Order: sequence, then C-alpha cells, then structure tokens
Amino acid sequence: MRLYKCTIVLLVLLMAIGCGSSKIQEEVTLNPTLHDTEVKVPARINPPSSFSQDQVLVFSKTNGFRHKSIEKGVATFVKLGAAHNFEITHTEDSLQFNSENLKKFKLVVFLSTTMDVLGDDQQAAFEKYIQNGGSFMGVHAAADTEYEWPWYGKLVGAYFLSHPKQQTATINVVDHNHPATKHLADIWTHFDEWYNYKNINPDLNVIMKLDESSYEGGKNGDNHPIAWYHEYDGGRAFYTGLGHTEASYDDLNFRQHLVGGIEYCLGRQ
Repeated sequence: MRLYKCTIVLLVLLMAIGCGSSKIQEEVTLNPTLHDTEVKVPARINPPSSFSQDQVLVFSKTNGFRHKSIEKGVATFVKLGAAHNFEITHTEDSLQFNSENLKKFKLVVFLSTTMDVLGDDQQAAFEKYIQNGGSFMGVHAAADTEYEWPWYGKLVGAYFLSHPKQQTATINVVDHNHPATKHLADIWTHFDEWYNYKNINPDLNVIMKLDESSYEGGKNGDNHPIAWYHEYDGGRAFYTGLGHTEASYDDLNFRQHLVGGIEYCLGRQ
C-alpha cells in the first residue's frame, strides 16, 4: 500500500513538472522578452516588423469608357497585397487626392482610369506627391486619361491613340533585369486589347514591346512599347498596357508582372 501511494505521488509530481515546462515553453514562444538571452522565435509566429505594410492606393475613376475588368483588377490587387505584404485602399473619389491623404501611401495605381478624373487642386496635390518621392503605376487605360495635363502625360509615359480588336499577340521581352519581367521568357504570347500610343516619352525604359507582325492593327511599327518604367519629377513610375480583359487577371504571368511593377514602385527592387 505504501509503495502504491508513493507511486501515485511520483506521478502527480511528474505531471506538475510537465505542465510547468509547457507553461514555460509557451512563455518563451509568446513573449521572448521575458528572458535575458536571445530566444529564436518559431517561424509560425511573425516578428513585429512583418506587420508593417506598404500602403497602396488603387484609383479607378472613369469619365469615359469603363472597363468591365476594373472590379476583377481591384480584387486581384487586394489578393496580391495579402500575399506580398502591401495593403490596398481602393477609391473612385478624386477628392482623396489631397496632400494630407496622399502622404499615407507609398504608391498610387491608376487602374484603367479614363479621361478627366482629377480637378486642378487634385492635380496639384498629386504632382506634389510625386515630387516628394511618391510612386505611380498605370494599368492599361491609365494611358487613356488626362489628355489636357501634360505633366501626367510624361508621368504615365504615353497617351492612347487607338486599338484594334482583341486578339493574341507576341510580346518581346527586351529587359529581363526588371522585377516585372524577370519571370518571363524572351517571348510571351498573350491575349488582350493592344493599344497604339502617341506622345511617347523618349526617356522611358522599355521592358516589353509588341511584335506587330504577330497581330492585326498595330500602328507604332518596329518600336511598339507595351510596358515600361522610369524616374520622373522626383518619383518612380511604371506602366503596363495589359489588363483589358477580366481573364488577364487570372493569368499567372500577368499577376507576377503586376507584382514586379509594384515592387519596383515601392522601392523593394
């Protein structure tokens, strides 16, 4: 009987020690600062720095043709943000373009905006934002926007001229060093609505060109840029002419193309 009682006591002590060890380990995992020596935080717990996200404003106001792909595009940007540690705020309110609000964002995306979308005060605020080191990214119809604002024309890089019917075309990737193209082969075959451009800024760094022999309706000849980047008036700018169709936002190559453009604008690469 005495041996039995001793055994019971021993088991109870062992259970208490085990529970205590579990509690200590829990404190080590959840609060490493309890200890003087450095504690390696398990991968399942994010360090505090990973919670700081770059803020990105996606603007999709239209005063001309409205692309059906806008809503799909916004949803795609949100998903890409969740996967790549940036946070999306979406708006179609031009009054959000004021100095106090814009300073919250590291990047402003014009997602298939069309025609005049900003008033004089909003234009001045956006110019100041770029001059203070902000970044701009234009997608597709961002080139069909603000024709009477020359500063914007230089920022986006070119204006829309015309387009043929939607069709498959060959894209020549001419620069693989940019994060928006490093995942691509030399030739990318893609279905979209292919813009012809006018007033092309000669200072652009072109990363992709269209092969006009691969489709009908090209008007820019042998030098037909379709994606580019440059530094302009104190900030960074990136533009891609792709993104007309809803289906394009399901294309993994296009999604990575967008991510690379965003990362360039955020200064990550």
